[in-house]
Order: sequence, then C-alpha cells, then structure tokens
Amino acid sequence: MIDLAKGKITRVTGPLVEADGLEGANLYEIVRVSKYKLIGEIIELREDRASIQVYEETSGLMPGDIVSLTGQVMSVELGPGLLESIYDGIQRPLKSIEEKSKSPFIKRGIDAVALNREKLWEFKPIIRVGDKVEPGDVLGEVQETSIVNHKIMVPPGIKGEVKEIVKKGRYKVEEVIAIVNTDGGVREVQMMQRWPIRLPRPKAAKVFPEAPLVSGIHIIDTFFPVAKGGVAAIPGPFGSGKTVTQQGFAKYCDAQIIIYVGCGERGNEMTEVLNEFPKLRDPNTGEPLMKRTVLIANTSNMPVAAREASVYTGITIGEYYRDMGYSVALMADSTSRWAEAMREISGRLEEMPGEEGYPAYLASKTADFYERAGRVKCLGSEGRDGALTVIGAVSPPGGDFSEPVSQATFRVTKCFWALDSSLAYKKHFPAINWLQSYSLYIDNLEPYWRREISEDFPETRLLAMSLLQDESRLLEIVRLVGMESLSNSERLILEITRSLREDFLFQNALDHDDAYRPLSQQYQILASILHLFNKLKPIVDREGFDFDKFYGLKVVNKLPELRTYDNDISVYKKYREEIEEEIELMIVS
Repeated sequence: MIDLAKGKITRVTGPLVEADGLEGANLYEIVRVSKYKLIGEIIELREDRASIQVYEETSGLMPGDIVSLTGQVMSVELGPGLLESIYDGIQRPLKSIEEKSKSPFIKRGIDAVALNREKLWEFKPIIRVGDKVEPGDVLGEVQETSIVNHKIMVPPGIKGEVKEIVKKGRYKVEEVIAIVNTDGGVREVQMMQRWPIRLPRPKAAKVFPEAPLVSGIHIIDTFFPVAKGGVAAIPGPFGSGKTVTQQGFAKYCDAQIIIYVGCGERGNEMTEVLNEFPKLRDPNTGEPLMKRTVLIANTSNMPVAAREASVYTGITIGEYYRDMGYSVALMADSTSRWAEAMREISGRLEEMPGEEGYPAYLASKTADFYERAGRVKCLGSEGRDGALTVIGAVSPPGGDFSEPVSQATFRVTKCFWALDSSLAYKKHFPAINWLQSYSLYIDNLEPYWRREISEDFPETRLLAMSLLQDESRLLEIVRLVGMESLSNSERLILEITRSLREDFLFQNALDHDDAYRPLSQQYQILASILHLFNKLKPIVDREGFDFDKFYGLKVVNKLPELRTYDNDISVYKKYREEIEEEIELMIVS
C-alpha cells in the first residue's frame, strides 16, 4: 500500500477523527490512522482538513498522530471464495482475524484479505482468442461450491477483443486469466475484481418482477408475498420475532444465493446464526445451506461506524451474484441500527439534526439503499436475468411505526410485514399482523399464481383475507354484547377464522417440517379450510339449524391434521370429498 500524503490528527471524538494536512484527499477515500494503522474513511472535506469515520476502536489516539492516504475508496473483493465465508462489516474474514489476533476478540489494526490468495480454483474458459467481449460477458466458469457455478465476468469498463485466454486449469484469484485489447489499450482480467461499496453495480435495464420469492412461510407467501427483485420491510418491537422470521426466510427461501447481514445485532443472536447456518440443509438442494450463503457479522459491541459499511458491503456482494444471473436474497438485520450509526456520526460532525436527531439525509440514504434491489437485465451479450431481493428489519422503539426510520423505510418498500407484540405474547408465530401488513406485488404475481398453482388462487386468498377482517369486527361485537348476539353465519366465520389462524397462519420455526411448506401445499391447506366454509355457509342460517352440529363434524375435527399431510393433491382432494359427504348426511338427518 503506497502512502500518497500524510496528515496529523487534530481532534478525536469517538469513532470520528479530524485531521489536517491531507492535500489531494478525496471524499470516501480510505486512510490509515495512527501507528495502529486503523482503517478509516473520509466522510467530509474542507480544503486539506478531513473528517474521518474510523471502523475500529479509537481509544489511545491523540492529536498529532499520523493519518496516511491510500488513494483507494472503500471497496469489496469479488470473486470465487465469497460463499461459505463469514466477514465483519468491512469484509475482513472473521476466521483470519481470529488466527492473526490469536484471540476471539479482534485486535486493532489487523488487515486481512477477503479472498484467499493461495487457494487454486478450477477455471474453465468458454471464450476464445479473437472473440469480441463487452462488460458482463462470461469469460469462464469456476465451480465455487457443489451447488453454485461462479461466472467470471468481464468487469465494467472493459470492451474489446480477447488477445489471450488461459487454458482450463487451476489458478489463484489474482492470476491473470485473460488479456483484452480495448480502445484505451491492453487490459488484464483476473478472476477477482474490486468494486466500491457505495456505487451501485451497472445493469442493462430493470425488469418487471413477476415471480414470488417463496419462503415456505404461509402468511408471507400466500397473503403478503414479495416478488423476486422486490423489497420488503419487517418492523416490530423487541421480542416480536424479527430475527427468527428473517432467519427462517434465509433458511428456506428459493433464492439461489443468500446474503445475511447482522448489522448491530446482539452478539448472542449473531452467534446463533453463525453456529446454526453451517449445520442446516438447504431444502431446495439437500446440500449444506452455507454452500450458497455469505454471512456478514457486525454485532452491537463492534465499532458503530462499521454498521454503516456492513449493509453496503452486503448489497454489493449481492449485486455481483445478481449480475451472474442468479436470484439473490439479502437480509439486513437491522436497518435501525444502521440508522443509529448514521445519527451518531452526524451528531459528531455537528450537522443540523432532523426528526428525533436523525440526519436530514436519512430518507435519501434509505431510498438509495433499497433502490439497489430489483430484477434486472444483466450486462453482457448473453441477455441474462438476475434478481436481488432485499428484506430489511426495522426495530422501532416501543413498536412505534411512526418513528423516522420506519417511515423512511415504508416510503420505498412495497411489502410490509408488521410484527405484533400482542400476537407474540400469545405465542402465535410468525407474529405478523394480517390486518396491518400489506403487499403491493399482488397484481404482479397473479398471472404466476394462476399459471403455476391454481386458477382460483387469487380468489381463495382474497376470501381468506376478507374472513380475517370480518373476524376482527365480530370479535368487537362479542366483547361488547356476547356470543349470543351473533347469527349462525357469523359464528361460522369465527370458527373458520380460528382454523385459519391456528391451522394455517401459525407455524413453528423450530420444527423443520412445520417451518417450511411449498406454495402448492399452502394453497391446498387454505382451499380445504375454505371449502368447508363454502359448503356450510348456505346451511347454517336455515331456520332451526343447531350450530352445535358443527362441532360434531369429523371433518371439522380433522382440520388440524391438514398441515401434517404430504404435498399430495389427492390427499386434500379426498378430504374435500369427505366434507361434501358428511355435510350431505347432516342435511338429510
């Protein structure tokens, strides 16, 4: 690393360091601070004076300590070896840091490369000398894990004719695998490339999202789905299950690549992820889940400034795999901690505060982050499609959704899963409130549902939602004047919605068989419950009908068993036939 210029510290306020004498410095340039070589980033410039956010502990720094420019911006290394890795917020591999520290605690000033420089990867070229290439074209492939084929792409900014390409063989990530003649001269291409974390990676065009990201979670997939390439917010108070819901989504969703960012979360929660993910089996492939996962751990006891970098590190890695044509899902837990880091740095910069002390640019920063999601036409002549879905947890104090971080998130996300502490206290999980949540992807996904699941899927879903809304109104009446005031048809609604809540919406995240169900099976369970409702509805309001007969029906008592059936349409079809037979007998008797 070459020092371009050196300055001296004039002021230290927590993670913010001010230095002068940094002539020629650039905004967002990486610097090395003091004899400890701490990693910092310039976030404000006034002539030769710079404000630097330091990504490591700053205790012991003092005015007069040296600050060195590096000429580089905060970037991530992209290439084979990202999957199965566990990084901190600035893409230092935690395993390497532990080995260098000789301690489970991170020592200051430790520098560790993100990608292993010694490992040999089997590279298979797919282009030849003389071929014309442009940004995004695939030069060759590397089998990164047993389930992910890593595509080595021409980096943005390189276009021309291939002068040299290596033969099939084993190479390190820094070795040159191709040489391209461009209008600006000869350019060498390695398996590894670097990209600034705050700069979105280029794409050919954004594409209309039209397929759901299936997670196996009933209330999400059926009622409030997110499309592949969409954005979703999952806000909720402490203890309502944000982290467990996001972890369940990461474990079971049908994305090909998972990026999980623990941003400012408690150490024990992140430890659970780090211990559990390597042992889990991917339900889609049967392989270990880590073979398609990148974990970024930035716990609450780590330097606050690194929280801001961690979300950008994660989304840049996500864009890289999206550019290969993969469907990528990024979980950010929690963006509130990221916003708190922005508030702390802004306060130390003495910027004019906005609402509740957050910086005035909170909304624009939040929008910039979520706008990097999407389904896209990737760069390159192949015409690949890729998708990057972002699910951000929000932790509003006291569950107040009117606070600034929640509101800034709601403005830019089209899917809202409102976690409810009252449901969590009743041990109903996922504790997503079906009366407060919404998804704006319904119209996008209707053609998919009709084509792939069932022609009446949208109508079935709509009827279930309508009944749950009716239940809320009827329960208010019951609380005021009692159950006796309800008609038989209204009592039927309460019984059917109780089954919807207990036999469909409730899932045990700790039970693998219950935590995940394919969308086709979700539809069969829901359709069976509503089939019973539709068959009983014209009967229960007949004069003299005794509603106690409802509780004696065998098919009613079998409702809890629906979730235990295999994903076999014939089983659910048989159950619906039993409904018709038993109701027919009830009418005759």
